[in-house]
Amino acid sequence: MNHIRQSISWWCFVPDKLPPETLLRAAADIGYEAIDLVSPQHWQLVKDHGLRIAAVNGHAAITDGLNRRENRGRIASELEANIALAAKWEIPNLICFSGNRDNQSDDEGAEITAENLCRVAQIAEAAGVTLVLELLNSKVDHPNYQCDRTDWGVKVCQMVGSQRVKLLYDIYHMQIMEGDIIRTISKNHQYFGHYHTAGNPGRNEIDETQELNYPAIMSAILETGYVGYVGQEFLPSGDPIRALSSAFTICNVG
Repeated sequence: MNHIRQSISWWCFVPDKLPPETLLRAAADIGYEAIDLVSPQHWQLVKDHGLRIAAVNGHAAITDGLNRRENRGRIASELEANIALAAKWEIPNLICFSGNRDNQSDDEGAEITAENLCRVAQIAEAAGVTLVLELLNSKVDHPNYQCDRTDWGVKVCQMVGSQRVKLLYDIYHMQIMEGDIIRTISKNHQYFGHYHTAGNPGRNEIDETQELNYPAIMSAILETGYVGYVGQEFLPSGDPIRALSSAFTICNVG
């Protein structure tokens, strides 16, 4: 039977909450299968603990990204280099960013973002690596970010037309912007290549203190046939290992 394959976002726990070794031992003991957003100097350490790397950043930066033609050469170069590294290390996803609007229309931003992704889509296809454009909220955490609505991200994916260009559907961010999480997943799942979690409001634990029903959301993801990873990207307010264990249990459906 299919199950939710869970990963942990490194930056939420290391170095502020846990040393690298402690996090990785706990992750393996709890049952996590992978780590997200871990820097290259720790990749071998992750592998040594029997874990995979689910996703890393494909290029810089969140605010200055794919929606500018002047970034074309830089981002293409960064993505090509990181696609090669991802293929070598068996990392399935590279996270990409639209950049901020800065008075640009959404139609123009989508067109340019798609153009820039098209430049590297075939390279990603040949390497078996998926470029996942991240959906982030522009209301609380990332003011002015352009890829802040599912429909906008789906439009970009449709314009590119590659199975190796999808979206990172961040449940926390899209709860802030849109809500209607389960319906959105059911409708658009073919465009989602990776998922992230966190509690809302506050980006803390995904427990009963926040408004999202994560067991139901995980069941909806499973019903789509999804076989990738769901990354826990919350900031623990209490004991980090206890929070990771609880989150794993909450999302361990299937």
